[in-house]
Amino acid sequence: MKEFEGYLFKLHELEKILEASFDGIMVTDGEGNCLLANSSYTRNTGIRHDDIVGHNLKELINPVWMKRSVALEVIRAGEPMSLEHDTQNGNHIIVTGTPIFDENHNLVRVVINTRDISEIKQMRAKLDEAQSMEKLYLKSLGLSKELICINDEPVVINNRMRDIFEVAKRVSSYNTTVLITGESGTGKEIVARYIHKMDKCRRSKPFIVINCGAMPSNLLESELFGYTEGAFTGAIKGGKKGLFEEANGGVLFLDEIGEMEHQMQVKLLRVLEGRKIKRIGQAEEIPVNVRIIAATNRNLEEEVAAGRFREDLYYRLNVVSLKVPPLRERGEEIVPLAIKFINYFNNLYGTQKQLTYDLMRGFEQYEWPGNIRELKNVIENLVVTTEDDYIYSTDLPWERDKRIHIKEADAGGTITLKDAVANFESRFLANAKEKYGTTEKMAEILDVNQSTISRKLKRYGIN
Repeated sequence: MKEFEGYLFKLHELEKILEASFDGIMVTDGEGNCLLANSSYTRNTGIRHDDIVGHNLKELINPVWMKRSVALEVIRAGEPMSLEHDTQNGNHIIVTGTPIFDENHNLVRVVINTRDISEIKQMRAKLDEAQSMEKLYLKSLGLSKELICINDEPVVINNRMRDIFEVAKRVSSYNTTVLITGESGTGKEIVARYIHKMDKCRRSKPFIVINCGAMPSNLLESELFGYTEGAFTGAIKGGKKGLFEEANGGVLFLDEIGEMEHQMQVKLLRVLEGRKIKRIGQAEEIPVNVRIIAATNRNLEEEVAAGRFREDLYYRLNVVSLKVPPLRERGEEIVPLAIKFINYFNNLYGTQKQLTYDLMRGFEQYEWPGNIRELKNVIENLVVTTEDDYIYSTDLPWERDKRIHIKEADAGGTITLKDAVANFESRFLANAKEKYGTTEKMAEILDVNQSTISRKLKRYGIN
C-alpha cells in the first residue's frame, strides 16, 4: 500500500513539474493520440485542453494554422524533428518532437516541446532590416563612386541616365545647340551644367541661366540683349549688358523655353542664325560666341502643331535632343539621391540626421510627382522638422498630414465620410498586419479573402 501511495505521490509531483514548465509539453502514444498537455502548451498553441487531450492529432490538421503535426512526422520518420509554426492565436513557436521506444524498438510515445519565439522572430526581423539597411547604404555609397556623385555633381546610376550623360559628354566638344526635355524637377539643368563642364573650350567661361517663362516679353528682351542708356524709362545710366554678352565664350541656358512668347521667339531665332545681338535702343550689332542649351517640360512638337511655338525655332534648337526620364522611372537613384541630400543638409545646418531603412523603402514606393526637386525639398523638411537624429517613414510630410486629417475627423472636422473610412481602414489594417504578420492569417482572422487583404495593403502602402 505504501509503495502504491509512493507511486501516486511521484505521479502528482511529475504532473506539477510538467504543469510548471515554461515550455509547452504534450505527449502522444505511438498512434498520435494525445495523452496529456500542460497549460503552457495550450497557451503557446492556442488549442484548448479539451480539444486536444484524448484526440488524435490527425483531427487537428487543417490548411490554415496546422498544416503539419510534428508528432505525426516523428511517428512517420521514427526520429526527432523540429519546425517553426505560426499558431491560430498569432504566436510563432518552435516545436520539437522526440520519439520514445520500448525494449523491442517499437515507438510507444512522442514527447512534444513547444516554445513561443515570437519576440525572437521580431528581433530577427529587425536584425534583417538593419542588415538590409546597412547593405543598402554600402551599395549606394559604392554606386555613388561609379560615375559622378559627390558635392554638386549628379547621381548617374540608371541606364537611361547613363546613356544621356554619355551623349552629353560626346556633344560637349561640338559647338551645337542642345534641347533637353523632361518633367519639371528631373534635373535638366544638371545635364546642361555637365555639358558645360565637359566642354574643354567653354568650361572656364560663364554658365548663365535664365527662366524664359518667369518674365514678360519686354523684360526678357532687355535681360537677354541688354539696352543702351535712355532706351526706355528706368534704364540705368550707361546702359546694361544682356545675358548673351555676359555669357560670351560660355553657355547660355534657356530654361522653360516652351514658355517664351511668340515675338521673342522670332528675335531668338535671328540671334541663333546670325550669332549677333542688338541692345535695345542700339542699331549696331554685337557678335557673340555663345553656346545655347535650351530646356522645357512641354512637348514642343505639340506646341508647334498648335501654333504656339515656331517650327523654325524648334528645329534650330533641336539639333541634339536629350529627354530626361522622371524620377519614378529611375528607382535605383532615389536612395543615392536621398543620401546625397541628407549629407548636404547635415553640412548646411550642422545636424547629424540619418535616414532609416523603412524611410528609404517609403521613398522608393512614392511616385515623386515633383521629381528630384521634390525629393530634395522633402529631405530638407525632414532635417529641420524632426527632433531625433534617426528619421522614420512616419516623419514624412504626407504621413504627418494623414495624422492631422485623422485628428480632424476624430474632432468632428471637415473630412468626408469616404476619407474617414479610408483613414480608419488604413490604421486598422496596419495594426492587423503588425499583429498577425501574414495576409493569410489576416484573412482568416478578419474573415475576408486573402486577395482582398493584399489589394488593400497595396492601396494604402502597407508593407
